[in-house]
Parts: sequence; structure tokens; C-alpha cells
Amino acid sequence: MNVLVVVSASIAAVKAPALLRRLREAGFAVRVIATRSALEFITELSLATAADGPVHTDTGWFAAQPGAQHLELARFADLTVVVSASADLMARAAHGRADDLAAATLLCVRGPVLWVPAMNPSMWEHPATAANRARLEAYGHTFLGPVFGRLGTRGEGEGFGRMAEPERIVLEVQRLLSLKDLAGRHVLVTAGPTREYLDPVRFISNPSSGKMGFAVAERALARGARVTLVSGPSHLEAPPGAELVRVESALEMQAACEAAWDSVDIGVLTAAVADYRAAQRSGEKQAKAAGPLSVELVPNPDIAAGLGARKGARVLVGFAMETHAGVERAAGKASRKNLDFILLNYPTREGSGFGGDDNEVTLVTPSGEAQAWPRLSKLEVADRLLDQAVAGLRAKQQPV
Repeated sequence: MNVLVVVSASIAAVKAPALLRRLREAGFAVRVIATRSALEFITELSLATAADGPVHTDTGWFAAQPGAQHLELARFADLTVVVSASADLMARAAHGRADDLAAATLLCVRGPVLWVPAMNPSMWEHPATAANRARLEAYGHTFLGPVFGRLGTRGEGEGFGRMAEPERIVLEVQRLLSLKDLAGRHVLVTAGPTREYLDPVRFISNPSSGKMGFAVAERALARGARVTLVSGPSHLEAPPGAELVRVESALEMQAACEAAWDSVDIGVLTAAVADYRAAQRSGEKQAKAAGPLSVELVPNPDIAAGLGARKGARVLVGFAMETHAGVERAAGKASRKNLDFILLNYPTREGSGFGGDDNEVTLVTPSGEAQAWPRLSKLEVADRLLDQAVAGLRAKQQPV
């Protein structure tokens, strides 16, 4: 398969050589176009070395030659990915401009186009950029990011403006070029923590970031699913196309899941739901007491068990965190809650705690069969999870 990489103008262009290498390592043939402005940030030699081939630029574009570069490059591409994509190139492509090699080629490609933006959040959030993105999506183009993190502009701190990392881009390329095995399916995903308020300002919660659930939602969308993402408090931005339902408490999460369940094919419950809530929530902030304070707690509903009781031919997947006897406890949970399988991790083990970009899990069945997965990015865990869920769904729907 052939991937055409267009490098646009942003400081994130320095990541383009790493992306080209990753694509080649994944088995793709690559060619690269660099805009004039991109070459202010990254050298042509760096790109050519990583691509193991020439860099196509505006220099000599209109020179006499047997074929037209933009047409030849467009014919080469099974997929085109625009990295460190700028607001300017988005605007020109959205309005059909052909005033440089990159824009002219984008006007000719017929395969999927993946935009990976990198810009200041103010530019990304401007109505003009939003309108151009909407127009490109109407053409069938796909967007990955920008993601939250530290920005390259001096003094800007953090925000939604960073380019997605090369490994994540390769995963998206692979999925865009793969079969849409979840087309026509509805996937329910829960993510993040819940908050159980004791009074208006104090609550019981946990450090869950929501990254695992958001990764599952992102990969399910890439594979063609309709996705309902029910998330507790999280700073993460939902992947484009997901139906996002924001909740705080376990009771709110239960209600949102129950409301969606009738049309769901696959449920993936990654949320770290609080086990207990206050028996009586105070309507006013409670003053600090001089001595010990007792709070009466009552159990929250078991969302997984409730959905499992109504599972039918659906596939239902859970997550479990244990500090010891993990496989035995996870198998017991999967059996009691009527889960198809459960992914177990150990929060005290490096690479398995809250908030990281990677995870190390063991797939456990209700019968106690266990399959340990290596440490993977959460996007890779999401894809493996969905592979198992799709296989389970197909097995249940085979004619007897």
C-alpha cells in the first residue's frame, strides 16, 4: 500500500521524519511533499533520508517534464496524510485552491485523506478553521487531533494544539486502509472516573484520566462504528463523530448506559466507577470538625452487572484493577457480571497505573483462561480489545 505524506508548516514538522520511518517499518511505500514553509522548519535532506527517496517541492513543479507531478503523486497514493497541517493549507484545500504542489495534489487524490493538525489553540478554535474543517470532512476527509499537551509556541503552556505522535498516526493510517469491520454496529464505551459528592465542594473519586475509554472510542469510530461515549469528569476531547454524554456520578452513568443499551452491539466498560456514595449528601459546605468525622456510605449500583443481565447476543467487556490474585478475582467478576471477557491490570505495576499513555493488561475469561498482553499503547490495547469483541460478536451471530 502507498502513503503520500504532505508536510505542512508548523514546528511539529520536525516529527515528519519519524513518521516516514514508522510508515516504512509498517510496510508502506511512501512519497513525500513538503511545502515551502515546511522547509523553514525541517530540512529536505532529513525528509529524503527518512523517506528513502526524493522530496517533492514547488521547485520545478511547472518545469517541462513527461508527466505532471501533482497527477502522478495523486495516482500513487492509496492514502494521503497531511502532517503538521496548518490552518492555511486547510483553508486552501477546503476551497479548492491549487496554488502550490501540495494543494494541487490534494485536489487530485481519490483515496482517503487524513489531516493531522498542529497549530495554536486560538487558530484551531477560530470559526474560520472550524468551517474549513467541516468542509473537508464533508469531502470525506478525516482528522486526527490536535491533541492536548505542551505547545511549541514560547509561553503558551498547554492546550489542544499538539500534533498526534507518529505511532498514533500509523495506527490511524492502518485503520483507514483496513476493512470497516464495525460498520453498522453501535459501540457503548464508558470512561473516566465518577464523583460522589459529600457536599457541594467535596467528593469521593479516583485518578482515572479516561484515556483508555477515549482510545476505545477513537478506534471503534475508525473501524466504522457508531459510538456512544459516556464519560465522567475528564479534560480529554471526544474523538470527532462520537456521541459524548458527560456525567459525574455513578447513578448518572448508569442512567446514560441503560438509555443507550437497547441499540448497542458491543459494550466496553473502562470507567473507574466509585463503589460507594454518601447516604446523605449535604446541600451546604460542611465546616471542618475538631475531631474525627464519620460519613455513612452506601453501595453504588453495579453498572456492568445490570447491563450483563440484559446482554442477550451483545458482547460486554469490562476492566478490573487488582493488587493481588488478579486472574482469579477478574474471572469471578466476569462470571458474576455476565461479561464476555475482562481486561485486568495492576495499578501498582509500572505501565499499568492511572493517567499513562500505555497499558499492560491480561485478558481473562469467565472460565479463568488468561492471555497476558505485552505493554502497549492504549490505542493498541483498544484495537486488540475490539478484535476480540468483533470475533465474539460474529461467533454469537453464526447460524446454528
